[in-house]
Amino acid sequence: MSALHFELLVEEPSMEAFLNSLLPRLLPQDRSFRVYPFQGKKDLLGKLQNRLRGYAAWLPENYRVVVVVDRDEDDCHQLKDRLDSISASAGLRSRTATGDDRWQVVNRIAIEELEAWYFGDWEAVREVYSRVPANIPNRQGFRDPDAITGGTWEAFERILQRHRYFETGLRKVEAARALGQVVDPVRSTSRSFSLFCATLIGATP
Repeated sequence: MSALHFELLVEEPSMEAFLNSLLPRLLPQDRSFRVYPFQGKKDLLGKLQNRLRGYAAWLPENYRVVVVVDRDEDDCHQLKDRLDSISASAGLRSRTATGDDRWQVVNRIAIEELEAWYFGDWEAVREVYSRVPANIPNRQGFRDPDAITGGTWEAFERILQRHRYFETGLRKVEAARALGQVVDPVRSTSRSFSLFCATLIGATP
């Protein structure tokens, strides 16, 4: 059944701001969504099972729950297995378990953090922050946005500060809101971002 509404659970306000800017462009106009931020990854994971149990008690067939967390230092497969296990314990059908469009909840991982999705569409970054160099994606360590090491938000902040943006520190919500308006899923080289977008688009045929 085609999804008419998405409930998105995210770690923190910058992902909320990014999705609130992105999703009106990504989803058909007749689909709706709400984004609920938590106080970090630990808070989200600690409350997730009870939150999903609450959804299991009332979730209509044409609603979908989307959980988005950062990988950080976790093993991607172990984190995904943990999230799918929580979903099953809460009584919801995960996309992993069903393998088709009957899923109620899907777990998606931003690898390594939200800022990896910015590096995946550097053209969009330059549209907002025009002084940054165009060749960043060609430099060693930045060619695969999902494999940037040492913290993607720190790397993103350093590049912007080097070119006189956010000299007192990256304002993550402000950047997320601006970039969510221009990041292009088709252009993106971030596999985790492309998978996230394809999952939502695929649920709204």
